[in-house]
Amino acid sequence: MRKTLSTLLIALVLTGCAGRTRPEPSAELTVVETSTLPPPDRADLTAADRPALIGPLDTIQVDVFGVSELTRELQVDASGRISMPLVGTLDARGKTAGELADMIETSLRGRYVRNPRVTVNIQNSVSQVVTVDGQVVEPGLYPVTNQMTLMRVIASAKGLSEFAREDDVVILRTVDNKRMAGLYNIGAIRRGAYVDPPIYANDVVVVGDSPQRRIFRDVVSLAPLLAAPLIAILQ
Repeated sequence: MRKTLSTLLIALVLTGCAGRTRPEPSAELTVVETSTLPPPDRADLTAADRPALIGPLDTIQVDVFGVSELTRELQVDASGRISMPLVGTLDARGKTAGELADMIETSLRGRYVRNPRVTVNIQNSVSQVVTVDGQVVEPGLYPVTNQMTLMRVIASAKGLSEFAREDDVVILRTVDNKRMAGLYNIGAIRRGAYVDPPIYANDVVVVGDSPQRRIFRDVVSLAPLLAAPLIAILQ
C-alpha cells in the first residue's frame, strides 16, 4: 500500500512540475526577446466603446436645464420603468442615457417646456453584471466595464480556486435570443496563445473542476509522512 501511494504521489507531483511553456509567436502575438516591452500608445490604453444600457434597479440622474423641479435622481423600477412629473411613465430598460434623454425631451416638448434640454447620467448600475460561478475563490455577480475581459473577471473573483481546471472555462452568452457557449483555456491565455476574450453584461462564466487536484489533496492528506519530502522538493 505504501509503495502504491508513493508511486501515485510521484506521478502527480511530476505532472504538476512540468515546465512552463514559453509564449509562442503567432499572428496575434509578438514575443519580445528583449528585457523590456515597448510602452503602449494612447489608442492602446482606451477600450472600444460599448453602449452603457439602463436596466432594472439602476440609479440615474435626470437634469432638465432651467427646470429645477424636474431635475432629480431616480431609481429604475424592477420592470425597467421610471416615472417623472409631467412626463409620466417611460420604459428605460435597454436604453442608453442619450436615448432616454431624447424620450424625456419628446414628452416635455410642446406641452410643458418650449425647448427642453435634458441630460441623463447613469449614477449606479446594478444591471450590467457578469455571473462568475464554479471553481473561483469568490463566486458572485461582478460589474461589467468597457475593458472587462475573462482574465479580469477571474481576478475580480479573487482568482482560481485550489481545484480549478484551467482548460475548462465556459462563457455562456445569449446572442439573438440563442444561448451560446464558448470553451476557453486560462492557461493558454496566460501564455499569450490567444487573446483574452471580452466579457459583456449578462454573461455567465463557469470555471470547471479538476478531479486530479482533488485526488492529489486526498492522497497527501492520507499519507503525510510520504508526502512531506515530495512537497519539500517543490518549495
